[in-house]
This record gives sequence, C-alpha cells and structure tokens, in this order.
Amino acid sequence: MHPRPGLGALGLGTGKKARLHRILREHGLRNGTALFLPYDQGLEHGPRDFFANPDAADPRYIVRLALEGGFNGIAIQIGLAEKFYWDYAGELPLVLKLNGKTDIPSDAEALSPVHASVEDAVRLGADAVGYTLYVGSPAQEADFAQYRKVRADAERLGMPLIVWAYPRGQAIVAKGGADSFYAVDYAARTAAELGADVVKVNYPHPEKTEGVPLAYARQFSVQEAMDAVVHSAGRTLLLVSGGGKASDEAMLDKARTAMEAGATGLIFGRNVWQRDRTESLRFVSSLRDILAKYPTE
Repeated sequence: MHPRPGLGALGLGTGKKARLHRILREHGLRNGTALFLPYDQGLEHGPRDFFANPDAADPRYIVRLALEGGFNGIAIQIGLAEKFYWDYAGELPLVLKLNGKTDIPSDAEALSPVHASVEDAVRLGADAVGYTLYVGSPAQEADFAQYRKVRADAERLGMPLIVWAYPRGQAIVAKGGADSFYAVDYAARTAAELGADVVKVNYPHPEKTEGVPLAYARQFSVQEAMDAVVHSAGRTLLLVSGGGKASDEAMLDKARTAMEAGATGLIFGRNVWQRDRTESLRFVSSLRDILAKYPTE
C-alpha cells in the first residue's frame, strides 16, 4: 500500500490546511478518510439520471441524504449551492464545482467551461472547490489556461482544490479508453503535476490494453493498477469515483481496492442516490465500514 499522506506532509498554506482538516477530521468518520457525495450530474448528464429515483431530482433530498449518511462533503454547482445549501450551511462541507458542461456536444474536443469563481466559494462558505480537467483533450491549451487562474485564486484565498481528472478525446479513445489503467494513471499524475490538492479519478481497468503504450500492455491485476495510480498522485490526496450504478458487490470491491492502495477516500454519487433513501443509507453504511478500517494517522 502506498502510504496515505497526512495533512502535515502536503505543503499546504494555513487556509487550505484548516479547511481540509474540517473536511477530514470534523465530518464523516473523522479519521482522515473521506466520503463525498457528488451531485453535478444534472448538468453533466441531464435529468435522465434522476429517473431511477425521482426524489433525487430535489437538491434538498440530496443534502439531507448526505447529512444522514455521514458524508464528508457534497459537491454541487453554483446554482444549487445558492438556492439550497444555505439551509445546511456549516453542517456539511460544501465543494463548489467551478466548471461543467452538458453532454450534448461530442467529447472529441472536450472542454469544461468555468462558470463560478473561488470568490463565490468563499462567499458561500465552501471548504473546497472542484475543477474538471479533461486530460488528453485537444482543447487542453484552453483547459490549462482557465485552470491556471483557478489554481492561483485557490492558493491566494486558501481554498483546497479538488481536480476531477478525466481523460477525454479521440487520442484517449484510441489508447485504451478513458478508464484504462494508462489513461487513469496519466490523469492522476497530470493533476498532481498541475498543483491539485486532491484528485478524483475513475477506477482503472488494466484489461483495456488496445492501443496503450507498451508499458501498460502487459497483464496487471486491478490492485496493482490502483496501487500505481495512488503512487502517481504522490502527495496529492486521491479520491476514487464510483462511476455508473452497479451491483453492491462490485462497488464495495472498488472501495476496498482503492483504500488498500492508499486512497484518501471515495466519491460515490449515482451509486448512492439512484436508490431509495433506505437502500442508499444501508449502502453508505457499508462504505463507511470499509473506510473505518483505513484511518490516516
């Protein structure tokens, strides 16, 4: 297992360290691990994601679910934060997503436009900001430019920066796909080298080897791949995404593999709120049981 870095090893300024301490030590299990509930799918995927559980279309339902489930924070876009988060301000850490896009255009030249600021996050009482970085997209020059401003503002205002590091574009499709071991590993390293405090990645699939560089073409176990992704992130804390809804067994296996590799935590959205409330809370309890076994000293 790659050693899970504590806050004292991350080179953080006072504001970032204080906010990450609140997230990791004053919420959730309070043991240095993290469980986040993302709720940006209405923009990213459209309302179809709520069809499985219509209650989930109501942001109030989601915030209450995050509180009842003992999450470390909720990640939402600015419109929902302004209209719904204030009912629970201070009770649950807010991660304000600063960019986002619809899935109507093709991902061939993916770029997630910035629509909110770090100043907005400070005004709303957020404890972190989120930025989606499309690693490998032909639009990476524009992506890196807008990210550079977000990173500078986050540093100036003492706000932790969580990067959703998502491989995108035709070059990625031709090299194993967005969730190949190669693509996920590259995304984690890119976020670390570009100054992310925390990186969110998809679960790596080492069996996807068509077109990947030779070093990734040999047989790796899922655990070996996950270990390597955490190692590539270095002193950037790593969160593993749940992805689309799947069976409990598959999701809990993902969680165990990620935590065994040294990830800081999990960010599970649709796998939680596309169930009814009782089933959601039961599933979250199983995730918390796994996280409880991997405290950060």
